[in-house]
Amino acid sequence: MNTLVVLLGPTAVGKTALSLALAERLHSPILNCDSRQVYRDMMIGTAPPSLAQRNRVPHYFVATCALTDYYSAARYETEVLQLCDTLWPTHPMLLMSGGSMMYIDAVCQGIDDIPTVDETVRHTLRNRFLEEGLDPLLRELRLLDPDYYRMVDLRNHKRVIHALEICYTAGRPYSSFRTHTAKPRPFSIRKIGLRRDRQELFARINQRVDQMMADGLLEEARRLYPYRHLNALNTVGYKELFQYIEGQWPLDMAVERIKKNTRVYAKKQMTWFQRDESIHWFHPDQLQDIFKYLDV
Repeated sequence: MNTLVVLLGPTAVGKTALSLALAERLHSPILNCDSRQVYRDMMIGTAPPSLAQRNRVPHYFVATCALTDYYSAARYETEVLQLCDTLWPTHPMLLMSGGSMMYIDAVCQGIDDIPTVDETVRHTLRNRFLEEGLDPLLRELRLLDPDYYRMVDLRNHKRVIHALEICYTAGRPYSSFRTHTAKPRPFSIRKIGLRRDRQELFARINQRVDQMMADGLLEEARRLYPYRHLNALNTVGYKELFQYIEGQWPLDMAVERIKKNTRVYAKKQMTWFQRDESIHWFHPDQLQDIFKYLDV
């Protein structure tokens, strides 16, 4: 049976470097699984594989979308499965690498068949949120989908708006689509998790942010500032620097917030991954042990 090897772990743990060696061992391209690296024009703040690394091993789903494109876990699931079908005849073992939790789950388990949101509905609700705030939308969600209203984080406007988008597009409650039923896959899945000691990981995060700033992250954020309303830029690194650009924070405060928010995100990733008992965990230095586990 064909096998999808999934290399996952928190941000800055060392997935990129190890994925190259693993891909070469498997004779596989790399299917990137980072929900922000799919966008072009964010080449410093999202830390995608470099051009040299992409020349060393072919990569998919890196810098393939414009900032204005709507991309989702559902679209990623569809595109990855289609790509795998074309690659299996020549690559019986494929490597997917990244840290986007919902994207990984979409490929490995499938996600609920939720309808594509009507763009007019999306535009209308986003404008209403900007003009009226969240409270009127919460009242509508409570009326249209009381079950989801009781479980959603009522402070998370993106989830509230998305639920209403589905309610209005489909004409039925968003919660009615959320069955959480795993879909069968015609291939086996081997998950490899990378982890480091907490302090080691946090030090790497801080160092990476400093390196991004040295590489020109602030200049990149200035260039992207006119597009700050787009979902692609609702991302750690850019959000904080936009606050500096608007005069809300001094630069040193913005940089420290980037480091803090990245550490928070890494902890969120690990909490998510630790619920998955199918993941086999390794330190990034244990490359030979990973080869042995995969029998390659």
